[in-house]
Amino acid sequence: MARFAWLALALTLQLLAAPFAAEPQPTGKVPRIGYLVLPPLTEKPSAERVAFMQGLNALGYVEDRTIAIEYRSAAWSLALLEEHAADLAGAKVDLIFAPGVLAAQAAQKATRTIPIVTTAMADAIGSGLVASLARPGGNVTGLMMMSPQLGAKRLELLRELAPRASTVAVIWNPANPVTQPELQQIEGAANALGAKLRRLPVNNAQELLDAFAVISQERVQAILVILDPLTSSYRQIVAEFALKQRLPAILALREFAESAGLMSYGPSLPELFRRAAYYVDRVLKGTEPADLPVEQPTKFELVVNLKTARALGLTVPQSLLLRADALIR
Repeated sequence: MARFAWLALALTLQLLAAPFAAEPQPTGKVPRIGYLVLPPLTEKPSAERVAFMQGLNALGYVEDRTIAIEYRSAAWSLALLEEHAADLAGAKVDLIFAPGVLAAQAAQKATRTIPIVTTAMADAIGSGLVASLARPGGNVTGLMMMSPQLGAKRLELLRELAPRASTVAVIWNPANPVTQPELQQIEGAANALGAKLRRLPVNNAQELLDAFAVISQERVQAILVILDPLTSSYRQIVAEFALKQRLPAILALREFAESAGLMSYGPSLPELFRRAAYYVDRVLKGTEPADLPVEQPTKFELVVNLKTARALGLTVPQSLLLRADALIR
């Protein structure tokens, strides 16, 4: 464990932030938006926050002029998340922006009348947030992140680029129930591919350090990370660890491949946050969430870091080069 002590400080500094708001109505009233997020807020805006604000600005919204945003961060505490949701509901904000299933569930538990816009949902229907994608039916709407089947696809891509990686570590957050279906899909794909999985549950920074120790001690040959707000916040740390240990690794986010991870496959998270601004705008202008269909991503990006592949001694197959949406050189 001592060899990983250098990561402890970095882990506390890599927590994901998120962002958000809304716009003015014809009455001249400045709407108040509650921004409810599970991860800690960081001083420097995340790529997702920047994209969300760009989306709002393009629609004519200017923070502190035509819209007021009340930020609430639970700092990974589910209990505090529910407290903040209740606080925003009690303050009678005009809308709650709650990215991710857990934040959206906390907001919906606090209020069934205040509109809730969310994004990057892993399972809108299974989580109970909406009745159907076409007709949400309640006070929640927004955008899906992906389907559990994409986890199996990521394992297939990882094995295609690193065919000798017979044992794959799966880093996942068991505290988030929506990660379980993806884990099951990955297990099915592993059986079909003849791969062995080493499941490593991670609920906090210390457990991530423990997972790194297991990966090194057991000579695991590759890493697959199931995305959720917690594991997303560790993406750069995982990328750096995998590179240091000379292990191929994959995650859903493009930013993972751009920060030294080997590859990523999934929808663009900043684009989902940018699109969420459209939902905020529609709701503030009077459209009921129940009548706004939940959108699913239509474009999935395959990004391969060629520099990392060379460092790992891997040759990227021509088939992957041709299919990749972006190559990091």
